[in-house]
Amino acid sequence: MSRQRASHAAPVVDARTSSVTTARFTTARFTTALLVCGVLAGPLFVIVIAAQALTRDGFDPSRHPISALSLGDRGWIQITDFVLVGALSVAFAVGLRRVLRPAATWGPLLTAVYGAGLIVTGVFVGDPGLGFPPGTDPRIPELSWHAAVHAAAPPVAFGALIGVCAVFTHRFLEGSRRGWAWCSAGTGVTALALLLWPGAGETVRTAVAVLITSAWMTAIAIDATTEQRRQRRSAAAITG
Repeated sequence: MSRQRASHAAPVVDARTSSVTTARFTTARFTTALLVCGVLAGPLFVIVIAAQALTRDGFDPSRHPISALSLGDRGWIQITDFVLVGALSVAFAVGLRRVLRPAATWGPLLTAVYGAGLIVTGVFVGDPGLGFPPGTDPRIPELSWHAAVHAAAPPVAFGALIGVCAVFTHRFLEGSRRGWAWCSAGTGVTALALLLWPGAGETVRTAVAVLITSAWMTAIAIDATTEQRRQRRSAAAITG
């Protein structure tokens, strides 16, 4: 009788094990997809901005901020870029939380704030001015309510991203990854200096800060993807 019971129980155990393995595999694939969103966000952001800055009539990077690309007949392209990259960044934040939990909170949270700030920047468009789009008043316009929201969103977004740099600097130092720690600290400090430095050339400095921080976030997303693969191999080794 005991042998018969064991033979009936074995298929049940195998089925449960198979179900758990399948669920873990599905969860891991979903997490990977979220992390890939972070890999894509930075290059997409920079490429779309660069393409428009080089092709939009009347746009002068030394005078016009990046967000001015949201104006005019082709403004929908930059609006979409802001919203899409923001959504990708929020998705990446969720994936980051899955990989770094339970210890990490501030890194993913601030990454999500950065993404939300980009979405707000895209949804609430600024006012035409400084001669862009061509034919508009060359003076600085009086702010409308939606332009005021638009103007407030980027400082919040990039302040959060600089905070992410600080969080990862601390994390990498704790993990004895000093190269990554120096890279994260350097990115945050450089971006902060570029954004706060007084005087002419603000729009160019902002564009450089966008380039640097986007490249850094892409690198972090690639590293997180590598970390997830390591965790999956370790889990597979333990479960056999």
